[in-house]
Amino acid sequence: MTAPDLADWRTYDAPTLPRVLDAALERFAEQGYHGTSIRDLAAEAGLSVPGVYHHYKSKQEILLALMMAVMDELLERSEAALAGAPDDPSAQFDALVESLLRFHMFRRRQAFVGSSEIRSLLPDNRQRYVERRDEQQRMLDRVVEAGAASGVFGTPYPADAARAVASLCVGVASWYREDGPLAPDELVARHLVLARGLVQA
Repeated sequence: MTAPDLADWRTYDAPTLPRVLDAALERFAEQGYHGTSIRDLAAEAGLSVPGVYHHYKSKQEILLALMMAVMDELLERSEAALAGAPDDPSAQFDALVESLLRFHMFRRRQAFVGSSEIRSLLPDNRQRYVERRDEQQRMLDRVVEAGAASGVFGTPYPADAARAVASLCVGVASWYREDGPLAPDELVARHLVLARGLVQA
């Protein structure tokens, strides 16, 4: 996958997945992993079945590659948001929450497949993916723990609060629509209020 230009991590252009993974995203989002055949993927990608196998050994390898590519983009954007924020827990919290919110607004299909198809990964592949996913949670955990330790956040339960904030952000993917009543900046502003409340900022 071509790495996104993260000079502005708030900016979302069209995803730049390789041809087969782009096809997999479309089909897995519509039909699910188990409802999609290699022949379906080949047709969506405009390739022959042997053409798909030239790039990937199996449908399972395609699923893992897609899910890891999605997680890589999420992590890269989160790291860029933290790197650009002032070195204090409150500013870093706001930047990380905003990054998570925007990702789950503008990469809804990717987030859906990443969440719903964990069950379809073979055990070793699932472990690899969950380890990457947990890196995102640890970023948020560290910021909330630092804020609680310094007294910036009042929550007595920083780990629980960090998980609740992550769930708030991830949940946006299930209902946000670009033609809905809230513009992206409005949604971010409202959800930052909610997230700050969870950590008692």
